[in-house]
Amino acid sequence: MTASPRTERLVEFSAETLRARLPEALNLYVTAMRYPSGTAQQRAPMWLAHMIRAGWRCVGALDQEGALVGICYGYRGAAGQWWHEQVRRGLTAVSTPTAVDEWMRDYFELTELHVSPDAQGRGIGERLLRGLLDGVTSERVLLSTPEGPSRAWRLYRRVGFQDVLRHYHFAGDPRPFAVLGRTLPIEPA
Repeated sequence: MTASPRTERLVEFSAETLRARLPEALNLYVTAMRYPSGTAQQRAPMWLAHMIRAGWRCVGALDQEGALVGICYGYRGAAGQWWHEQVRRGLTAVSTPTAVDEWMRDYFELTELHVSPDAQGRGIGERLLRGLLDGVTSERVLLSTPEGPSRAWRLYRRVGFQDVLRHYHFAGDPRPFAVLGRTLPIEPA
């Protein structure tokens, strides 16, 4: 007996759709990131606030039963946003003003990309990433990810992300992060 292939479908979520599925999406996020369970309630207001930012878009991956197995969202980065100001501060400490301005103008912030641990290794993350960025009109995309070898790192390198800022400590998180970026659009797979 052979197992049937697993097929996930990508769905573009409106803010209304993500709000309706927010508990499921945050549970996936907490599980994928191995955060304590209380993190979901803490992050919910932030995710809701992100949904009203300029250029916000979201893509989900659903399994055959319609359960969420992957989530990816982002928006246009801008001065005054917490992440933007943190990254600008870090880059200013290690780069020239020209390099800082080059990266920090006209970019799309890939804010969240998570795949359920039991669905990882099947290309869902790359499909989510490409689906989210398809049609984004910003010059660049930036993201942050914890330092260290991971599937996420392999994905980002495979699709051409380069180092922008390494071993950076965001306020409130003791882990070192890398900020990675690349120009858009991303070439077809």
